[in-house]
Amino acid sequence: MVNLDTHILIFALNGDLRSKEERLLARNRWSVSAIVLWELAKLVQLGRVEVDLGDREVLRTLSRVHVWPIDFEVALASTRLDFRSDPADEIIAATSVVHDVPLVTRDELMRGSMLVRMAL
Repeated sequence: MVNLDTHILIFALNGDLRSKEERLLARNRWSVSAIVLWELAKLVQLGRVEVDLGDREVLRTLSRVHVWPIDFEVALASTRLDFRSDPADEIIAATSVVHDVPLVTRDELMRGSMLVRMAL
């Protein structure tokens, strides 16, 4: 299982993954922090990304994604990371730490963490 950052989920839904990301996602079950679904919906609402959230294939794909809750353990872990970013990114990274699931991200700040295990 791998934990997807918001932009990786968007790239996957739009068919814009890099080949190494595509291979990794083809071999692993996908998971996301619950905040990723909120970010996706907000980005679509704001017109910053184009994903048809009513499309059957998008809905089918999202229905197969494991969603990690934002519980107290994740909230606390987000305050103990070795980097500072926007709260959503910190929650996504903390989700990987708490559940010991590698993160798939292109975010260089998160990729520089010594606490968050990366999938690539």
